Amino acid sequence: MEITLDQPARARLITGEGDLPVPATLHYCSSDPLAVHVAFPPEVTLAGEDVVWTFARSLLAAGVDGAVGQGDVHIWPCGRAMTVLEFHSPYGLALLQFDTAALRRFLVRTYAVVAPGTEDLGPAVERCLNELTGQP
Repeated sequence: MEITLDQPARARLITGEGDLPVPATLHYCSSDPLAVHVAFPPEVTLAGEDVVWTFARSLLAAGVDGAVGQGDVHIWPCGRAMTVLEFHSPYGLALLQFDTAALRRFLVRTYAVVAPGTEDLGPAVERCLNELTGQP
């Protein structure tokens, strides 16, 4: 049985002119157990469309305690109460600050669904292979 979690989160977009509040949703799905998703609604994106960033759950877990980064996503603590998520795209860079306690609560909820180290990758690998070969 697939289990999904959605948790609204308040973020602050860090800009040269100051910080702007930005709504976001943290998402986790047991069918993709290694990933977490951060979704932003159309009204806060440059293209006016929903934007979803997907990255490793382990990256988020490490980033609330220390600076980490792989490819287009970098995460680091900013003091004791905040965590910065840095997203790189062909259109530029976005720095978003999240409440660390909210990120930790989200991670704990995901661990209750699929504990770290117990992820079953079989279905995810099969789904990716089907996508690559064009099979349903």
